[in-house]
Amino acid sequence: MPSTHRHGLVIVNTGDGKGKSSSAFGVIARALGWGHNVGVVQFIKGKWITGERQFFARFPDLVTWRTMGEGFTWDTQDRARDIAAATVAFDIAEGMMASGDFDVIVLDEINIALRYDYLTVERVLAGLEARALRTSVVLTGRDAKPELIDYADTVTEMREVKHPFKSGIKAQRGIDF
Repeated sequence: MPSTHRHGLVIVNTGDGKGKSSSAFGVIARALGWGHNVGVVQFIKGKWITGERQFFARFPDLVTWRTMGEGFTWDTQDRARDIAAATVAFDIAEGMMASGDFDVIVLDEINIALRYDYLTVERVLAGLEARALRTSVVLTGRDAKPELIDYADTVTEMREVKHPFKSGIKAQRGIDF
């Protein structure tokens, strides 16, 4: 079912608290409820199995999911490879955004790729500007660039108040991944 809205939004979920990607996945669930087409490009998280990937795989006709990163790369041993991986991921994201095939696209952890200069903010802004009119884009990750925050229609900053990891509690399946 094609979207009935006339202009897609740009939404940024940033900050040091949990819930940035989870909020974006909630937007996906809402979009799927309306029969909208959704795309996800994950920049950093790598190939590990997550509950959200397993769940959204149940909607192969409505969800295009591309996990492009090789894992958490801020302790990179090969910066050139990380830049190349982010570039390929954004090439795919640009094509998806411009295609007109998607109502919502999530660029998961793209802010991390920007933070470490794997991509330029100028290129990301140009890709957003060139997106199909109907396409909303959600960008997640800590440390969103000020230029991206200025460009966005909605910006939410998650703030950490308390985190179980600091008490020695490891990430839990179904809650954290």
